[in-house]
Amino acid sequence: MLALYHNDMSACAQKVRIVLAEKGLEWESRHMNLRAAEQQQDWYMKLNKRAVVPTLIDGDTVVPESNVINEYLDERFPTPPLMPKDAFGRAQVRLWTKQLDEDIHDACIAILSFGIAFRHQYLAKGEAGKKMLEDIPNIFKRERRRDVIDKGIDSAHFRIAVERMELLLTEMEQALSQHAWLVGDAYTIADAAFTPYIARLDHLNILGMTDGRPHVQDWYKRIMARPSFEGISKWENADYLKLMRGNGEQYWPKVQEIVRSLRAEKTARAA
Repeated sequence: MLALYHNDMSACAQKVRIVLAEKGLEWESRHMNLRAAEQQQDWYMKLNKRAVVPTLIDGDTVVPESNVINEYLDERFPTPPLMPKDAFGRAQVRLWTKQLDEDIHDACIAILSFGIAFRHQYLAKGEAGKKMLEDIPNIFKRERRRDVIDKGIDSAHFRIAVERMELLLTEMEQALSQHAWLVGDAYTIADAAFTPYIARLDHLNILGMTDGRPHVQDWYKRIMARPSFEGISKWENADYLKLMRGNGEQYWPKVQEIVRSLRAEKTARAA
């Protein structure tokens, strides 16, 4: 049987659970407590040297990295297919998911999450929180998070993250205005991969960032109606949701102010 090292509220874990659900696959849950730094333990880093979740175990095969895992699952279990049959269609899927690894995950949605909510967990842990931060292997991720943990939504990285999310939502709106799903008229790995990031805006109470983008909003409604959305909803952590939604409600006016400023700048440039 497949086994998955994952975390309930991890966006990367969520996208893999969605694909497992789309495929109708049974799997063994090996849940990791990220705030207890279980992912930084030596035994786990032998499986995943980047000290992140998820990690898929398929017999003697170990597959890390969520986007890689999802392609592996689609090739290993080809029914139902979640990649286009043609080479160009598959390339388009990869162009979408490539963005997640480049900057959407660590430099965008993680920064929004930390700036609004998760920084409070690190600060509350004191020295233990500082050690967790220092033990992050990726120096770029570590230093961005250090700044946003220290400064919250006043960090320069926070505004950059909002701007990057604005660009993504614009690109999604354009694509979805042309066809039902991100890559054509069939649901693919790309849709599964981006679901947690729009859901995170929802959880953070800043889904208002999708205002003026009716195709994105319709896509999200259809996504939530799919049975595979249980990859998120079934694992929702009430304490995390309270933290995210409560702080998100408080900070939404500031986020909205940044969004309006960015859109005004874009309009001025286009004039």
